[in-house]
Formats: sequence, C-alpha cells, structure tokens
Amino acid sequence: MNKILITGCAGYIGSVATDLFLKNGYAIVGVDNFQTGYRQVIEVLKNKYKNFSFYERDLKDNLDDIFQKEKDIKIVVHYSASCMVDESMKDPQKYFSNNVCGSLNLLNTMLKFNVKKIVFSSTCAVYGEAQYTPVDENHPKNPINPYGESKRMVEKIIEWYGKLLGLNYFILRYFNVCGASDDGEIGDSKKPSVLLVQNAVRGALGIEKFYLTCPKVTTPDKTPIRDYINVVDLNEAHLLAVEKLLKEDNIFEIINLGTGTGNSVLEIVSKVEEITGKKIDRVFGKTRAGEYAKIYASIEKAKKVLGWQPKRTIEDSVKSLIAWYQKHPNGWENN
Repeated sequence: MNKILITGCAGYIGSVATDLFLKNGYAIVGVDNFQTGYRQVIEVLKNKYKNFSFYERDLKDNLDDIFQKEKDIKIVVHYSASCMVDESMKDPQKYFSNNVCGSLNLLNTMLKFNVKKIVFSSTCAVYGEAQYTPVDENHPKNPINPYGESKRMVEKIIEWYGKLLGLNYFILRYFNVCGASDDGEIGDSKKPSVLLVQNAVRGALGIEKFYLTCPKVTTPDKTPIRDYINVVDLNEAHLLAVEKLLKEDNIFEIINLGTGTGNSVLEIVSKVEEITGKKIDRVFGKTRAGEYAKIYASIEKAKKVLGWQPKRTIEDSVKSLIAWYQKHPNGWENN
C-alpha cells in the first residue's frame, strides 16, 4: 500500500484532503501541531479509517522518528502553513519561521530518508497584483505580502532541490478556496475565518455577524475579484498529482488551481443570499491589509498536465458549507 505523509492534516484544506486520500485507499501519515488545526477532526478520521496514523509535531522540530517508524512513505503532500494575508503584514516573523523554516526542515528530512517526491500547497499570492488575467503560471512573481513571499521562497527552494538533488514535485498554486466536503461532514473551523464564502454563509445562517473587510478597488462594483475554487475539487487535483508522481519520475511542475473565472466580493454575497434566502447586511469592518484588486486563474495547464478541471459550482460550495455549519455552527469544538 502506498503511504503518503500529509502535513497540516488537522486544518481546513488538509483535513478534507486526508479524508479524500483515505477514501481512495491510501495509507496516510498525518502531521499537525494544532496551531490552527483541530483535534476533533483527527479523532473523526481515526474512527472512520484504519490506515491513518497521526503525529502531533511542529515541522521545525526533529522529524526523523516519523520517517524511521513509518516505513515506505512514498510522497509528502505539504499543506501545513500560516496562511492569513492580513496577519502576515503584522507578524512577518511568524510567516517566515513557520512557512520557510518548517518547509526547509521537512524537505531536508525527506531527502535524508530518500523520499524525493512532494506536492506543495502554494498560492496565487506569489503573483501579487495581476498584470493580466487570466493569470497563467508564467505571470511575473511579485508578492505584496509576507505570506505570498514566504510561499515563493519555498517554491524556489523546491525548484533548486529539483535541479540539484533529484526532488520531484508538483507546486500547486491555489486561488480562493471555499466549500466543505461533499457530505458536509468536514469543513472550515477557523474563527475568525478570512475566507469570504465561509463568512457569508455564517452571516446568512445567523452564526455570526458578517463584515465586509475588503478595500475599495478599481473593479466595476469597487470590490475585489477573486477565483473561488471548491475544496474537494482542489484536493482531487492533489490526488491526480500524487498518482502521477507514483507512476513517473522527472516531474518538476508548477500548476495553478482555480476555476478560470472571477467573482467580486459583492457577487458572492448576493449568491449566498440567493441560495440561503437570507439577507446579509453589508456592514464594513476593518479593511484587511495586503490585498489587491483582481486575480483569477488560467487553468489550461492543470487540464493538460493533470487532466483536471473543477466540477463543483459556487452553489455546490455554498450548499456544502450550509450542511457543515448546520451540524457544526462553531466548527470543531476543540483545538
């Protein structure tokens, strides 16, 4: 059985991923330090699947024992990161420490134990302000916040390790992630969340007050335009990347994951209102720093290299979030 190490498996995207990989028959070794992840989802996954082992660990710590104990790790899928743009503008030290130092330690440990295949969760924040749309993988890289810069630094390390040390990789650059697992059983617990669709659904359901925290920008309705990709679609691309890495060598790919279309903040709010039948007050809160006006993905490379394209609509994402928040209005209860 092919064994995959997943970092950040107790977080939002990583927990949905872990469930999906386990469902598809992989043996998973999970690692999380619970800085932003949740213990309850680990218990849910342990109870649901037999081929899941878990280690509470910070990636900056010594990881040798995990690789020694868990024989036959073939690939690492690296989700773990600090990932709030606004926070990164206030605490850049945290972002360079967690995202760069943690990743470097992970990569060096992998090579020490001859694990030379990785799928890395990167971000469209490496591009900065879009010079053209849709944004393809060759777009200039000009991060405007420490979060994006930290991810770009890790990308560069992975690229050099690929050239010089034989590391095979998929670097997957995410656009804006939304939704929950299709059955609504696993979703986003961050409080507060920085993710618009999640916040709008919580506002519509009366769980918490919804605030617009976006800056006024030069788009038709003056709110930022983003590309909102469903979390299961996103993780199905990771499955395809892992399958390809298991079969082939000499893979050094960077790929965007989005929908290929953009929606403004106010368009998303209106869509959530339409689906839930609830009015959401448009109250402006404190504006987040480090944001830009407009970005959405070109996904032609993902279609060509992975044979992947998104299947789920914004409506699907909203409905899965409604199911998730109705069962877990406050997300997972403990962390």
